[in-house]
Amino acid sequence: MTDTQPFIQSLRDRLTGPLPGREAQYKMAFAHRVEELQRRLNPPENAKTGCVLLIIWEELGVWHTALIRRTESPRDRHSGQISFPGGRHDEGDETFAYTALREANEEIGILSQNVEILGEMTDLYIPVSNFIVRPFVGLLKEPPAFQLEPGEVEQVFAPTIAHFQDPASRSTADVMVGGQLLVREVPCFMLEDRPVWGATAMILSEFLELIS
Repeated sequence: MTDTQPFIQSLRDRLTGPLPGREAQYKMAFAHRVEELQRRLNPPENAKTGCVLLIIWEELGVWHTALIRRTESPRDRHSGQISFPGGRHDEGDETFAYTALREANEEIGILSQNVEILGEMTDLYIPVSNFIVRPFVGLLKEPPAFQLEPGEVEQVFAPTIAHFQDPASRSTADVMVGGQLLVREVPCFMLEDRPVWGATAMILSEFLELIS
């Protein structure tokens, strides 16, 4: 087994120090989105808070993460998109990290007690759904046995982190924003012929700079 401790300790240290932040996120955002976020320095007071978990684990000496494809639903502005497991912070949740762990458990069956939260990355405002997303990085102590939540998660992916580090994974795609507006040539990562774009790609972009 490879020695994971130096990598994990380095990641912990990076998460407690200055983060790559918005500059790293914007590398995977389309131009209109960047302009909108730069104009709106502070999210609206009525913005909701959501928390996601970028979970990592080692399997046969290779690091992986987990992404989900959301079930198609007319009530979901992010219907069918690929994202990290996560959801809305409820008043009864003890902390934001608790929310990320709870949602990962509900959506893909990750047991909270098997996850060590390493830290939090830069939050990100999503105008189309009026959410402030708080991304947490978690270390899974063993390879996962996924259990998908019916009606919310259509598919789960377990790509290697190296896949996203490969420049060949980066591309552009035409995507629907909010189910209504077609935006062309949006920066994305390709995953099994599907684009990973928007907030998910922006969070991934910051994470890749953290570990570079």
